[in-house]
Amino acid sequence: MEQSRQPARLTVRYAETDQMGVAYYANYLVWMEVGRVELLKQLGVRYRDLEREGYLLAVAEAHCRYVQPARYDEEVEVETRVSIATARLVQFEYKIRRVGDGAILATGYTKHVICDRELRPKRLEAKYARVLAEAAADAAGGAGAKAGPRQASLPAAVHCAGLL
Repeated sequence: MEQSRQPARLTVRYAETDQMGVAYYANYLVWMEVGRVELLKQLGVRYRDLEREGYLLAVAEAHCRYVQPARYDEEVEVETRVSIATARLVQFEYKIRRVGDGAILATGYTKHVICDRELRPKRLEAKYARVLAEAAADAAGGAGAKAGPRQASLPAAVHCAGLL
């Protein structure tokens, strides 16, 4: 997953752990968000700018496979890449590693439907769609964006507000 120009790094905080000093499972999804925001920033796209222009990335699906626990005060890094990008859907993939030994702690992905402020599906402006499609092509080894589900293949009754 070399696309993450500079993996996002963070230290597991005490508040993120349970009584055993192990990171609570939901925090991995928060860390994925940190990786996603950082990757977008490195691609020249800021969430803030997307939102100002009326684009929201609603989470339609999230998956996390836990491999090893992260523990209090360990430094972890989140490698992130764009694996699917269309004008209406983007999927990010993640590897969360322990910095000290490089061990993979978790892997996962999130799928996002592009919506407007009223949470209706919306096509992403060409300048953003192009950046994400190029990132997906890079992640696929330059062979073009990975074929994946398109907005049209989602059930017609799906509304952005109900995707989370």
